[in-house]
Amino acid sequence: MTPLRTVRASAWYDLLVTAPFATPWTFALAHRALSTAGRALGLGELPPPEPVLTLFANLMGSLVVVWALLRLLRPLPVHGLYDGAARVLFACWQAWALAHGATGLLWGFLAVEVAFGAAQLWPFVANRAAAVRS
Repeated sequence: MTPLRTVRASAWYDLLVTAPFATPWTFALAHRALSTAGRALGLGELPPPEPVLTLFANLMGSLVVVWALLRLLRPLPVHGLYDGAARVLFACWQAWALAHGATGLLWGFLAVEVAFGAAQLWPFVANRAAAVRS
């Protein structure tokens, strides 16, 4: 897959997965669905959706939706670099949450973060390595 196709694919994933977090009303639905899935799979539920948790979910959802739209409408290779870096950070915080007892549902999200992060950072790492060898 070319770097720009990877940027677009990761943007579509972000748009589909995070749009439900962008408003209090859609987050309430997503929260119920994720908690139900976690309970059914024996992976644990999300914490209760109190106002501050909802606010932070909405902030994350809103920002990621805007970032996804930018990458869909004006994809650039550098967007892969920045998105890859952001995914490394997200993966670190997801791993931290898992280590501290968060729902096992996060494992699926963590796997996608690591995969898209690696796919988007690899071209920059490979180009840097090639430049050093030259």
